[in-house]
Amino acid sequence: MIMERERHVRLFRNGRNQALRIPKEFELEAEAAIIHKDGSKLIIEPVPKKSLLELLAAWESLTEDSPVIEDTPVEPEEIF
Repeated sequence: MIMERERHVRLFRNGRNQALRIPKEFELEAEAAIIHKDGSKLIIEPVPKKSLLELLAAWESLTEDSPVIEDTPVEPEEIF
């Protein structure tokens, strides 16, 4: 599939914010984005998802001991 490189869009007001509708062919596959200006250009980039290892590394260690959990074996039953 060939993606278009540019497309003209209209800017509009949404309350106190300037907004634009992003055409389907330019949609970002993300839940959040980072926006910044480079001279007169406006650049919108998807926020990369963190890997599980990055997420776990960001968590603080537990300072309390884990509780003791009794794990008694289950008695076998005969099923007819």
